[in-house]
Amino acid sequence: MSAPKTADPVFEAGWAQYLTERDLTVLEATSWAKRAPFGFGSRPLVVAVDLYYAALGLPRTDIVSSVAEWPSSCGDRGWEAVDRTAPFLQAARGAGVRVAYFHATPPEYGRWNRKPAPALEPKPRAVDPNAIVEEVAPADGDIVLRKIGPSCFFETPLDTILRAGGYDTILVVGESTSGCVRSTVVDACSRGYRVGVIGDLCFDRFESSHWMSLFDLNQKYADVVTAEAATEYLRAGTRQRGVA
Repeated sequence: MSAPKTADPVFEAGWAQYLTERDLTVLEATSWAKRAPFGFGSRPLVVAVDLYYAALGLPRTDIVSSVAEWPSSCGDRGWEAVDRTAPFLQAARGAGVRVAYFHATPPEYGRWNRKPAPALEPKPRAVDPNAIVEEVAPADGDIVLRKIGPSCFFETPLDTILRAGGYDTILVVGESTSGCVRSTVVDACSRGYRVGVIGDLCFDRFESSHWMSLFDLNQKYADVVTAEAATEYLRAGTRQRGVA
Protein backbone atom coordinates (compact mmCIF):
# COMPACT_ATOMS: atom_id res chain seq x y z
CA MET A 1 0.00 0.00 0.00
CA SER A 2 1.35 3.41 -0.95
CA ALA A 3 0.89 6.98 0.16
CA PRO A 4 -0.46 9.51 -2.36
CA LYS A 5 1.94 10.41 -5.17
CA THR A 6 2.25 14.06 -4.13
CA ALA A 7 1.45 16.12 -1.09
CA ASP A 8 -2.14 17.26 -0.85
CA PRO A 9 -2.65 20.72 -2.44
CA VAL A 10 -3.83 22.08 0.93
CA PHE A 11 -0.46 21.27 2.45
CA GLU A 12 1.48 22.56 -0.53
CA ALA A 13 -0.43 25.84 -0.36
CA GLY A 14 0.11 25.99 3.41
CA TRP A 15 3.87 25.77 3.34
CA ALA A 16 4.30 27.66 0.05
CA GLN A 17 3.37 30.90 1.82
CA TYR A 18 6.55 30.59 3.90
CA LEU A 19 8.91 29.73 1.03
CA THR A 20 10.88 32.50 -0.67
CA GLU A 21 11.20 32.85 -4.43
CA ARG A 22 14.70 31.43 -4.12
CA ASP A 23 13.37 28.47 -2.13
CA LEU A 24 10.79 27.75 -4.81
CA THR A 25 13.43 27.93 -7.54
CA VAL A 26 15.70 25.53 -5.67
CA LEU A 27 12.77 23.25 -4.95
CA GLU A 28 11.84 23.07 -8.61
CA ALA A 29 15.44 22.32 -9.56
CA THR A 30 16.12 19.60 -7.02
CA SER A 31 15.25 15.92 -7.15
CA TRP A 32 13.69 16.22 -3.69
CA ALA A 33 10.67 17.95 -5.20
CA LYS A 34 10.18 15.13 -7.68
CA ARG A 35 10.75 12.14 -5.45
CA ALA A 36 8.33 9.25 -5.31
CA PRO A 37 6.58 8.82 -1.98
CA PHE A 38 8.24 6.69 0.63
CA GLY A 39 5.01 4.71 0.79
CA PHE A 40 3.41 2.83 3.64
CA GLY A 41 3.76 -0.78 4.62
CA SER A 42 1.23 -3.46 5.48
CA ARG A 43 1.18 -3.23 9.28
CA PRO A 44 0.69 0.28 10.71
CA LEU A 45 0.51 1.63 14.24
CA VAL A 46 -1.03 5.02 15.00
CA VAL A 47 1.10 7.16 17.32
CA ALA A 48 -0.81 9.96 19.08
CA VAL A 49 1.60 12.53 20.49
CA ASP A 50 0.90 14.80 23.46
CA LEU A 51 -2.86 15.21 23.23
CA TYR A 52 -3.11 16.42 26.82
CA TYR A 53 -4.86 19.38 28.39
CA ALA A 54 -1.76 21.53 28.95
CA ALA A 55 -1.10 21.42 25.20
CA LEU A 56 -4.61 22.60 24.35
CA GLY A 57 -5.97 24.70 27.18
CA LEU A 58 -9.42 24.65 28.70
CA PRO A 59 -12.01 26.03 28.09
CA ARG A 60 -11.68 26.10 24.31
CA THR A 61 -10.67 29.52 23.11
CA ASP A 62 -8.35 31.27 20.65
CA ILE A 63 -4.66 30.73 21.24
CA VAL A 64 -3.89 34.28 22.40
CA SER A 65 -6.49 33.99 25.15
CA SER A 66 -5.51 30.40 25.88
CA VAL A 67 -1.81 31.01 26.53
CA ALA A 68 -2.66 33.61 29.13
CA GLU A 69 -3.98 30.78 31.33
CA TRP A 70 -2.20 27.78 29.78
CA PRO A 71 1.26 28.99 28.63
CA SER A 72 2.08 25.84 26.64
CA SER A 73 -1.32 25.52 24.95
CA CYS A 74 -2.21 25.70 21.25
CA GLY A 75 -5.76 26.97 21.68
CA ASP A 76 -8.44 26.77 19.04
CA ARG A 77 -6.34 25.33 16.21
CA GLY A 78 -5.30 22.50 18.49
CA TRP A 79 -8.88 21.75 19.44
CA GLU A 80 -9.93 21.80 15.79
CA ALA A 81 -7.26 19.18 15.08
CA VAL A 82 -8.45 17.12 18.07
CA ASP A 83 -12.00 17.14 16.70
CA ARG A 84 -10.68 15.79 13.39
CA THR A 85 -8.52 13.26 15.21
CA ALA A 86 -11.34 11.60 17.15
CA PRO A 87 -13.07 10.01 14.12
CA PHE A 88 -9.71 9.00 12.65
CA LEU A 89 -8.78 7.10 15.79
CA GLN A 90 -12.16 5.38 15.72
CA ALA A 91 -11.56 4.44 12.09
CA ALA A 92 -8.15 3.02 12.98
CA ARG A 93 -9.59 0.87 15.74
CA GLY A 94 -12.36 -0.23 13.42
CA ALA A 95 -9.72 -1.34 10.93
CA GLY A 96 -7.99 -3.40 13.58
CA VAL A 97 -5.09 -0.94 13.89
CA ARG A 98 -3.75 -0.20 17.36
CA VAL A 99 -3.28 3.29 18.75
CA ALA A 100 -0.35 4.20 20.98
CA TYR A 101 -0.60 7.38 23.06
CA PHE A 102 2.42 9.21 24.38
CA HIS A 103 2.20 12.16 26.71
CA ALA A 104 4.67 14.09 28.78
CA THR A 105 5.62 13.40 32.35
CA PRO A 106 4.85 16.05 34.97
CA PRO A 107 7.39 18.91 35.15
CA GLU A 108 9.07 17.59 38.28
CA TYR A 109 10.58 14.76 36.22
CA GLY A 110 12.63 17.17 34.14
CA ARG A 111 12.54 20.41 32.20
CA TRP A 112 13.53 19.07 28.80
CA ASN A 113 10.63 20.90 27.18
CA ARG A 114 11.12 24.31 28.76
CA LYS A 115 13.77 26.97 28.75
CA PRO A 116 14.51 28.33 32.23
CA ALA A 117 11.77 30.67 33.37
CA PRO A 118 10.78 32.40 36.60
CA ALA A 119 8.94 30.08 38.93
CA LEU A 120 5.19 30.55 38.75
CA GLU A 121 2.67 29.67 41.39
CA PRO A 122 0.74 26.62 40.12
CA LYS A 123 -2.84 27.47 39.25
CA PRO A 124 -5.70 25.27 40.38
CA ARG A 125 -7.10 23.33 37.44
CA ALA A 126 -10.43 21.62 36.89
CA VAL A 127 -8.54 18.88 35.03
CA ASP A 128 -5.13 17.25 35.28
CA PRO A 129 -2.94 19.24 32.83
CA ASN A 130 -1.06 16.06 31.91
CA ALA A 131 -4.18 13.96 31.23
CA ILE A 132 -5.13 13.04 27.67
CA VAL A 133 -8.15 15.11 26.63
CA GLU A 134 -11.53 13.42 26.88
CA GLU A 135 -12.39 13.90 23.19
CA VAL A 136 -9.65 11.45 22.18
CA ALA A 137 -9.42 9.41 25.37
CA PRO A 138 -7.74 6.01 25.04
CA ALA A 139 -9.98 3.00 24.49
CA ASP A 140 -9.58 -0.60 25.60
CA GLY A 141 -6.64 -2.15 23.82
CA ASP A 142 -4.81 1.14 23.24
CA ILE A 143 -1.25 1.61 24.44
CA VAL A 144 -0.64 4.54 26.81
CA LEU A 145 2.89 5.53 27.78
CA ARG A 146 4.67 8.49 29.33
CA LYS A 147 7.75 10.01 27.72
CA ILE A 148 10.56 12.07 29.20
CA GLY A 149 11.86 13.71 26.02
CA PRO A 150 10.51 15.18 22.80
CA SER A 151 10.67 11.92 20.83
CA CYS A 152 8.29 9.07 21.57
CA PHE A 153 11.28 6.76 21.04
CA PHE A 154 13.53 8.31 23.68
CA GLU A 155 13.79 6.03 26.72
CA THR A 156 10.44 4.39 25.95
CA PRO A 157 9.61 0.84 24.75
CA LEU A 158 8.14 2.06 21.44
CA ASP A 159 10.83 0.51 19.25
CA THR A 160 10.47 -2.80 21.09
CA ILE A 161 6.68 -2.67 20.69
CA LEU A 162 7.01 -2.03 16.98
CA ARG A 163 9.53 -4.78 16.35
CA ALA A 164 7.82 -7.33 18.56
CA GLY A 165 4.49 -6.63 16.85
CA GLY A 166 5.89 -6.72 13.34
CA TYR A 167 4.87 -3.12 12.64
CA ASP A 168 6.51 -1.51 9.61
CA THR A 169 4.67 1.83 9.53
CA ILE A 170 3.68 4.52 11.99
CA LEU A 171 1.03 7.17 11.39
CA VAL A 172 1.69 10.22 13.56
CA VAL A 173 -0.86 12.71 14.89
CA GLY A 174 -0.68 15.34 17.63
CA GLU A 175 1.56 18.18 18.72
CA SER A 176 3.71 20.06 18.37
CA THR A 177 4.46 19.62 14.69
CA SER A 178 7.84 21.32 15.07
CA GLY A 179 8.74 19.59 18.33
CA CYS A 180 7.61 16.22 19.58
CA VAL A 181 5.97 15.17 16.30
CA ARG A 182 9.05 16.11 14.31
CA SER A 183 11.52 14.41 16.64
CA THR A 184 9.40 11.24 16.70
CA VAL A 185 9.23 11.15 12.90
CA VAL A 186 12.99 11.64 12.49
CA ASP A 187 13.70 8.86 15.00
CA ALA A 188 11.23 6.54 13.27
CA CYS A 189 12.81 7.18 9.89
CA SER A 190 16.29 6.66 11.37
CA ARG A 191 15.16 3.25 12.62
CA GLY A 192 13.92 2.22 9.20
CA TYR A 193 10.15 2.57 9.65
CA ARG A 194 7.82 4.00 7.05
CA VAL A 195 6.19 7.13 8.40
CA GLY A 196 3.00 9.00 7.65
CA VAL A 197 2.43 12.42 9.16
CA ILE A 198 -1.28 13.21 9.13
CA GLY A 199 -0.91 16.91 8.55
CA ASP A 200 -4.45 18.03 9.36
CA LEU A 201 -4.28 16.14 12.66
CA CYS A 202 -1.06 17.85 13.78
CA PHE A 203 -0.81 21.31 15.31
CA ASP A 204 1.62 23.83 16.74
CA ARG A 205 1.66 27.10 18.62
CA PHE A 206 3.20 28.91 15.66
CA GLU A 207 1.74 28.66 12.17
CA SER A 208 5.09 29.11 10.45
CA SER A 209 6.65 26.32 12.53
CA HIS A 210 3.74 24.02 11.74
CA TRP A 211 3.85 24.52 7.99
CA MET A 212 7.60 24.51 7.57
CA SER A 213 7.90 21.39 9.70
CA LEU A 214 5.36 19.63 7.49
CA PHE A 215 7.37 20.80 4.47
CA ASP A 216 10.65 19.50 5.90
CA LEU A 217 9.20 16.19 7.03
CA ASN A 218 7.56 15.59 3.65
CA GLN A 219 10.81 16.42 1.86
CA LYS A 220 13.08 14.21 3.94
CA TYR A 221 11.54 11.69 6.31
CA ALA A 222 7.87 10.93 5.77
CA ASP A 223 4.79 11.24 3.60
CA VAL A 224 2.52 14.05 4.77
CA VAL A 225 -1.07 12.98 4.12
CA THR A 226 -4.59 14.00 5.04
CA ALA A 227 -6.77 12.15 7.52
CA GLU A 228 -8.99 11.19 4.60
CA ALA A 229 -6.10 9.58 2.70
CA ALA A 230 -4.82 7.85 5.83
CA THR A 231 -8.29 6.49 6.59
CA GLU A 232 -8.56 5.06 3.07
CA TYR A 233 -5.15 3.42 3.52
CA LEU A 234 -6.39 1.81 6.74
CA ARG A 235 -9.60 0.65 5.10
CA ALA A 236 -7.67 -0.83 2.18
CA GLY A 237 -5.58 -2.75 4.69
CA THR A 238 -8.74 -3.97 6.37
CA ARG A 239 -10.00 -5.36 3.08
CA GLN A 240 -6.69 -7.04 2.38
CA ARG A 241 -6.49 -8.56 5.85
CA GLY A 242 -10.12 -9.59 5.80
CA VAL A 243 -10.94 -7.69 8.99
CA ALA A 244 -14.72 -7.37 9.48
